[in-house]
Amino acid sequence: MITVYVGIGSNIARHKHVEAAIGELRALDAELRISTIYECEAVGFEGQPFYNLVVEMKTQLELTEFSRQLRDIEFKWGRAVDAGKLEPRTVDLDIILFGEQISQNAPELPRSDIFKYAFVLQPLLELCPQLAVPNDGRTIEQIAQQFQFELPLSPVAKWFS
Repeated sequence: MITVYVGIGSNIARHKHVEAAIGELRALDAELRISTIYECEAVGFEGQPFYNLVVEMKTQLELTEFSRQLRDIEFKWGRAVDAGKLEPRTVDLDIILFGEQISQNAPELPRSDIFKYAFVLQPLLELCPQLAVPNDGRTIEQIAQQFQFELPLSPVAKWFS
């Protein structure tokens, strides 16, 4: 089994789509660990604030199949096939870490968002502070200690079980 960290983001009907994404990921692996959900401003474009979180799960799937399943979930919940990167989202599912796998191609692994965005790093810090990031060597905690948090994150009360 491979331990995977998946980022979930939504800024359209956020409660509905975050809950739907978690339900879909539970169908792939019932043993999810879910970080705090954070609200933060849209980055790179004007839009409603996002809800962001990270889910830890396990899979036996190969990276390409796992990635395909995440895309299928996004499409099922309203993401346009031709959706651009900097626009509103019903559901955005990003593989942040896929075991020890390293890739420069899509999907990029480890995802460079770990080093750029508090809404990725803070949830990882909750879930796996001592995890060493492949191809970097630092733990999530060490990266967080060196990180400059620019956008404020506001924790959101969990509304589902």
